[in-house]
Amino acid sequence: MDGGVGEEGKLQPHLVLAHKLFLLAHPDVDDLTKVNLRADVLAAVKSDDMAALDESLAASGVLDMDAALLAEMRGRIEEEIRRIDEKIADAEENLGESEVREAHLAKSLYFIRVGEKEKALEQLKVTEGKTVAVGQKMDLVFHTLQIGLFYMDFDLISKSIDKAKKLFEEGGDWERKNRLKVYEGLYCMATRNFKKAASLFLDSISTFTTYELFPYDTFIFYTVLTSVISLDRVSLKQKVVDAPEILAVIGKVPHLSEFLNSLYNCQYKSFFAAFSGLTDQIKLDRYLQPHFRYYMREVRTVVYSQFLESYKSVTMEAMAAAFGVTVDFIDLELSRFIAAGKLHCKIDKVAGVLETNRPDARNAFYQATIKQGDFLLNRIQKLSRVIEL
Repeated sequence: MDGGVGEEGKLQPHLVLAHKLFLLAHPDVDDLTKVNLRADVLAAVKSDDMAALDESLAASGVLDMDAALLAEMRGRIEEEIRRIDEKIADAEENLGESEVREAHLAKSLYFIRVGEKEKALEQLKVTEGKTVAVGQKMDLVFHTLQIGLFYMDFDLISKSIDKAKKLFEEGGDWERKNRLKVYEGLYCMATRNFKKAASLFLDSISTFTTYELFPYDTFIFYTVLTSVISLDRVSLKQKVVDAPEILAVIGKVPHLSEFLNSLYNCQYKSFFAAFSGLTDQIKLDRYLQPHFRYYMREVRTVVYSQFLESYKSVTMEAMAAAFGVTVDFIDLELSRFIAAGKLHCKIDKVAGVLETNRPDARNAFYQATIKQGDFLLNRIQKLSRVIEL
C-alpha cells in the first residue's frame, strides 16, 4: 500500500482488490463476470504473497484451497521478513536514526502488502516511535486508513482520523489536510453521515489529489449523490449545479448529469428515468451498497417535497403525470412517507387531492422550547427531592 500521494489514475491496488472481493460476493453480479473476478483475485493474492487472505478466502469457498501455493507464499514471507530484520539490525548498529526508521517503515509496508493486518498495525506503531516529522507521521496514518478501508474497519478508521486531526494541531501541510478531508468524507459516507460527507467532499473539489482511493469522476459521483440529499435548493445550485469542476466531469458518469439537472429544473419524469439508471452503480459500490434502500428513500423524500412545495393542494392525477407513474403508485408511495413523518401533507382519497400542511417553523421552535422546558423542570424537581432526602 502506498500511503503517499497517488498519481492520477493510480488506484491503490489493495483497494482495487477489495472492490473485486465485494463484487464476488454480490448477488447481482453474473456468474461469467465472477469467473473473471475470481481469476483477478487469485492473481493479486499470488502477486503480493497474501497468504493470510488466501487461507481466509479458501475457508469461505471464494478460492480453492491450494496447500502447495500457501506453503510457498509463507516460505517467501518468512525469508523476506528475515532479510528486513537483518537490515533493521544493521541500521541500528551502523547507521543513523533516519536509516533505522526507513528500515522499520519497509517492514510495515511489507506486512501491509502481504495482508497481515495486525502485524502491519503493530509495526506501524513501532515506525511511528522512530518518526519525528509531523508530515511523516501523517503518512503513517494514511497507511492505517487504507488498511481500515480494505477491511471496512470503521473503528480503526475513526480513531485514525481523530489521530490525524491531533497531529495537524502540531503542524502539517495543507496538501495532507486536504487529502484527509476526502478520507473523512468517504468514512462519513460509508457510515451514512451523508450531510457531513457532502460538506467535506465539496471542500475538496478544487484540491483533490487522493487518486489512490478513486478517480476524480468517482469522487464527483459521490459528491453529487451526497449533496442532493443534504443541501437546500439554493446551496445545491451554487455549490454543485453551477460548480465548474463538477461541470467539467459530470458528463463522464452515465445518468449523473440528467439526475442532478432534472431535479433542479423540476423535470420529474426525466429525474426518475436518470435515477433508475444510477441505481446499479449505487448497488455495485462497496461504500454505498449497504445504504442503498436508505438512499433511495431519502432521494424520493427530497423530490416529493420539492414538488409539493409549490402547491397548497394538488390532484394526485397531476402529480402522477408529472412523475410519469400511476395514481396508485403515488398513493402508495406518499402514504408510506406521510406515515413515517417524511412529508407534510395529507391525502383526500375521495377527492383525489393532496393537501400540504407545511409546519410553521416559528411555532415548531416554540413548541420544542416548551417541551424542553417541561423536561428540565421535571429533572430539577426530581433532583431537589433527592437532595432533601
